[in-house]
Amino acid sequence: MDQSLRDAAQQGNIDALYASIQKDVKVLDRIDELPFVETPLHVVAFAGHTQFASEIMRLKPSFSRKRNEDGFTPVHLALQNNQTEVVRQLLDVDEDLVRVQGREGVTPLHYVAQTGNLVLLAEFLNVCPKSIKDVTILRDTAFHIALKKTK
Repeated sequence: MDQSLRDAAQQGNIDALYASIQKDVKVLDRIDELPFVETPLHVVAFAGHTQFASEIMRLKPSFSRKRNEDGFTPVHLALQNNQTEVVRQLLDVDEDLVRVQGREGVTPLHYVAQTGNLVLLAEFLNVCPKSIKDVTILRDTAFHIALKKTK
């Protein structure tokens, strides 16, 4: 990703996003071609700019399921950085993002079970009840993870 697009995402600057697109109309398409890549949505998930996140999701919904080189999706990064409004914004667009597996098969639901965030755990199960069946590479469900946390 070029530096001007990265800066736009870090600052949440939608005008700068479109300036990058005007300069190179295929800039987002080239990022999307890569299987593991940091997208502008990853950057903004870390930074916490909800409006920019919504704009990127509208332009390239596929970015929400992309894993970066470390195996994390934008939702995973937003959770790791306590950007819960970005998480909620992304889930408003696509509830199934609760189920997207990242590194070691951990979904956002597994992550909130690990951290003990009961508010988000309840919200995730409410928007996507079938996610309770998802397992990590260790075959753990969110329920198993939550039980281990209480021990």
